[in-house]
Amino acid sequence: MRKIYLAGPDIFLPNGREIGDLKIRLCAEFGFEGLYPLDNGADLTDALDIFKGDVALMRWADIGLFNLTPFRGPSADAGTVFELGFMYALGKQVAGYSAVPGPYHLRVESPDGGRHDRDGLEIEDFGRFDNLMIADAIASTGGAFIADDEQGRATLAALGAFRRALQSLAAI
Repeated sequence: MRKIYLAGPDIFLPNGREIGDLKIRLCAEFGFEGLYPLDNGADLTDALDIFKGDVALMRWADIGLFNLTPFRGPSADAGTVFELGFMYALGKQVAGYSAVPGPYHLRVESPDGGRHDRDGLEIEDFGRFDNLMIADAIASTGGAFIADDEQGRATLAALGAFRRALQSLAAI
């Protein structure tokens, strides 16, 4: 059974534990073993212990599946992006999903109609769902990126897109 590391800002939700349990069950339905960061055996009050536990899970996993729903801004969670890059550097397949469809540049506030942000800095516009390094890391490993326009309280969990991403990985 292939092991999937499940990364994303879901862990910050008030019901993050329940979301993780649900995602693990969904992984099993598609023939995968889900590895959720809150299950890394770490002391969750010790930052270094959390880091080491998550790195161990990523090394153990066969695949990384990343919730790239914008978090605290127009882009994906920084920790999740680090984990995606780490697994990519290990030579593992990575895939992603989001509850927010559309290209990154349309989510960045732009007073001049799209070329520059409010600080006058150029906005990356390659038509990708997020920064090109994230998108192209996924594409280069053969992983898919799935985005659904999800509404409601559980939007950050992106459960519809998560399920579709599992279907995509199961077909490989």
